[in-house]
Amino acid sequence: MAEVEWDPKRPRWQQIADAIRARIADGTYPPDTLISEARIMGEWGVAKMTARKAVAALRAEGLLVTTPGMGSFVKGEGESES
Repeated sequence: MAEVEWDPKRPRWQQIADAIRARIADGTYPPDTLISEARIMGEWGVAKMTARKAVAALRAEGLLVTTPGMGSFVKGEGESES
């Protein structure tokens, strides 16, 4: 589990979404990388609902694409939103 200094003034899901967004921007998470709720829960030590909110926020921004039965992946250039 990553050592995280949480900002008590902001919801954890927002802070996780910010971290994932930064990793997408810097190439740590290239297109087609699986961003699962289980991965978020394990890395940041948060509950499933917190992980789910972070994924939903990134999906709403168009950074992730969710494929039923497969999971949420970093969106590549030119991919349509599902």
